[in-house]
Amino acid sequence: MIKFLDLHSQYLSIKEEIDQAISNVISESAFIGGKYVSQFEENFADYQQAKYCVGVGNGTDALEIAIEALNLPKCGEIIVPANSFIASAETVSRLGHKIVFCDARSDDYTINIADLKKRITSNTVAIIAVHLYGHPCDMDPLLELAQEYNLKIIEDCAQAHGAEYKGQKVGAIGDLGCFSFYPGKNLGAFGDGGAIVTNSEDLAVRCRMIANHGRIAKYDHKFEGRNSRLDGLQAAILTVKLRHLDKWTDNRIMIANEYLERLKFIPEITLPVRQDWVKQVYHLFVIRHSNRDKIQAVLKDSGIQTGIHYPIALPKLEAYKGHGQENERGFSWECDNSLLSLPIGEHLSIQDDVNTVVNSITGGQNYKC
Repeated sequence: MIKFLDLHSQYLSIKEEIDQAISNVISESAFIGGKYVSQFEENFADYQQAKYCVGVGNGTDALEIAIEALNLPKCGEIIVPANSFIASAETVSRLGHKIVFCDARSDDYTINIADLKKRITSNTVAIIAVHLYGHPCDMDPLLELAQEYNLKIIEDCAQAHGAEYKGQKVGAIGDLGCFSFYPGKNLGAFGDGGAIVTNSEDLAVRCRMIANHGRIAKYDHKFEGRNSRLDGLQAAILTVKLRHLDKWTDNRIMIANEYLERLKFIPEITLPVRQDWVKQVYHLFVIRHSNRDKIQAVLKDSGIQTGIHYPIALPKLEAYKGHGQENERGFSWECDNSLLSLPIGEHLSIQDDVNTVVNSITGGQNYKC
């Protein structure tokens, strides 16, 4: 069996450090707030080259809190890529704003700037730039549009821990950056967790207050907020994992390079493009094939786990039925039946696991429709 994700083997590789971190939190009863959360926030801000980091309960909360902290005009339009996880969109409508879906690029799957420009109106207030699959968006044009139209930019970095745009870590390039520490992420907790990073002290303070019942000091509530905490156990675990993240990322890039080199001769397969101005951290390695389901079935028969990210484009989901964009034409609307995520991660070896995956695919030239 070649697993798509192997969290147990990751744990075993750093077991002593993890067990000690958990033991420290338990022995000190440092479950909510305290030094372990503060330490992780400081470390993660430094890692992402941001001035401030606010730990929260999960990545979806991070997006919601970020949108709320910007104090955007009511019922404003926020542009969201059509190919992403639903959290990128649901946070918009749940806060009373209108989602406007735009297309993604067909080479690196990030936001399509040309299509986005067409969707900006006088009601547009923000853009959610999703660094999908670990590949950063082209941020310079987005920043130019934000300046021209007075828009806010929220970076959805749920799949892009440590990714870089022109040498700068993602997250604090726009107004706010939102991270998820769901266990399967490149930097994952042992449960839910999330964070917001920014270079704005005012936004950092407001995010922290929103996540903590509208307060900084105990019982001194300045406004109604919510409860969204990164707990001490998760923070301590993430602090340990953060020390290993660069090594794990290097391994992901090595595996991706092997896939790119060895699968480029298969004309039926469309490989992802890594732009020369990014550090792509390969949370996912996504290929396209017109007979995706057959390839996935063959790989499964060979004991190889795969994924589909994402099988239904956001505008076509039942959740957005009647939203008005389900029947549009564009890459994101049409590629969802061809996407296939191959296994990638520090648990794989090139000599054995990647060879097996590649050989299973290249041995299937009869996949053609």
